[in-house]
Amino acid sequence: MVGNAIDTADFRSIGSDIGSRKAAAASWFTALRDEICATFETIETELSGTAMADKLAGKFSRKSWNREGGGGGEMSVLHGRVFEKVGVNISTVHGEFSEEFRVNIPGAAADGKFWASGISVVAHMQNPHVPAAHMNTRFIVTSTSWFGGGGDLTPLLPDEDGLGSDFHNGLKTACDVHDPSYYPRFSKWCDEYFYLPHRDEPRGAGGIFFDNLATGDWDADFAFTRDVGRSFCDTYSSIVRACMERSWDEGDRHRQLVRRGRYVEFNLLHDRGTLFGLKTGGNIEAILMSLPPEVRWP
Repeated sequence: MVGNAIDTADFRSIGSDIGSRKAAAASWFTALRDEICATFETIETELSGTAMADKLAGKFSRKSWNREGGGGGEMSVLHGRVFEKVGVNISTVHGEFSEEFRVNIPGAAADGKFWASGISVVAHMQNPHVPAAHMNTRFIVTSTSWFGGGGDLTPLLPDEDGLGSDFHNGLKTACDVHDPSYYPRFSKWCDEYFYLPHRDEPRGAGGIFFDNLATGDWDADFAFTRDVGRSFCDTYSSIVRACMERSWDEGDRHRQLVRRGRYVEFNLLHDRGTLFGLKTGGNIEAILMSLPPEVRWP
């Protein structure tokens, strides 16, 4: 992928040992976290020609947490002049699902044991012309194992410049390298998943969403998951740079804050990741990192 600085040589062939696969996946999520954080901090330094440019460029602060029952994670959060709030969280946790929850997880019904590692990114922007964005990828192990994740874009003003198309094109390119059926299938899945049934409307411009990815070729599934993360970093960074210096007014800000309300409603009412974190004793601050710093309901 263009613009990516991560050396993936160590991830090309891991073998069949589940311990090695766990270690490789967790290592990748950490490497991707570092790459995304470095890219976003660079963008913070590039802003010029706007009122926000007089403020100091933001930098990520990190906070580790431990999970009672096994594992933990690290939050990386930036409040800046381009990114009003962006979080890039990683976690690796293990333990047992509760009796009522394990029936919903593939391969967990027998004893409830699980191991899960992943990365989650949510960006809420200062400039209303810059869309909000979300990406997460994960590797989960029970008596079976699989990858899941995806990314989606949420324009908060009318998308007159086709930013949603740019975002989709980046993800489609990443998908097509691996399987031409992935993009149409995972894009449709995203549209169905990131939907607010109580409002009868989509959360945003969509993207891709996949889960239970276990084709029988673990190396290929892992490579695809890596490419989704790299594609998100490259494509979204280009969108931010293209829009972050546009002028906006209080009317634009009001519309941005109202649209953010839809983001909050989805994450609290429908998001599987939120439910998974709460049901597995995750860190509440990390789970709710996805919520914007300011929001308005009309």
